[in-house]
Amino acid sequence: MTPVTTSASPRVRKAVVPAAGLGTRHFPASHAVKKELFPVVGPDGIARALLHYHLLELTAAGIEQICIIVQPGDDRPIRQYLAGPGDAYLQRLEKYPALLAEARQMRELSDRVCFAVQREQEGYGHAVYQTKAFAGGETVLLCLGDHLFRGKPVSPFVELADAAKISGGKSVSAVNRIGPTQLKGFGAIAGKRRDGNRRLIDVSLIIEKPDVATARKSLRVDGLENDVFLGWFGMHLLAPSIYDVLEQMIRDDVRDNNEFQLTRAQEIQRQREGYLALEMLHAQRFDFGEPDDFVKSVQEFRRG
Repeated sequence: MTPVTTSASPRVRKAVVPAAGLGTRHFPASHAVKKELFPVVGPDGIARALLHYHLLELTAAGIEQICIIVQPGDDRPIRQYLAGPGDAYLQRLEKYPALLAEARQMRELSDRVCFAVQREQEGYGHAVYQTKAFAGGETVLLCLGDHLFRGKPVSPFVELADAAKISGGKSVSAVNRIGPTQLKGFGAIAGKRRDGNRRLIDVSLIIEKPDVATARKSLRVDGLENDVFLGWFGMHLLAPSIYDVLEQMIRDDVRDNNEFQLTRAQEIQRQREGYLALEMLHAQRFDFGEPDDFVKSVQEFRRG
């Protein structure tokens, strides 16, 4: 993607990371440590909390403020983690310069972080709505808290943040290619690619976890083979109107499977003002949501 860079181009300053899930599939480990604080070893050999990588990537993408969505009281362990160790422990780290630098950087990251509280488990859309005051009428970059993302040669965080420069104020979701068996786990789209930038797609329909028959009939994007679809990658650039849509859904009690779903809000937003997708061709998503996925992703992420 070759972004348009003009002085008038908007810049994304804020990001949202949901971390309010109960971590049920990781019980009993998640009873001791929040899933987003599970240790993950990076390609550099340093063991960091899963959430830590989001903060590093978002900061590198130019994000200035990061709001983490938590359950009541769950901000405390995250604050403690980012505050790092006391002076006595820092002295022990002096023999490990890379780790000492990491501790200092963590304190710098903590200055960028604030929290929003989801007091009831009412769905992904409900969680995102809790960040309305934080967004303050600005576009936000949203990324799943129990996944990690990596791209070469450019970070998907950077690519999606830069998409604001060519989106015309519309929301933009990162998508990647998935097969029929993966549809049950993702929102998926139909749309038409733009001339001059084939990775950028004008979305004509969004459906959450469609069945295969529906996807084959209604969720086609030009340039893809049969039974290849574009599904959510796990990162979204959300225009401010998403909060108006979510507020209306909550007020009118519009639910799917008894929850306020973000995908439903995104489809309503699309109907009102249009919606874009950006296909990720050189990026990876690492899913840590289930124990077996966690084991696999830890190994793959370490390899770099």
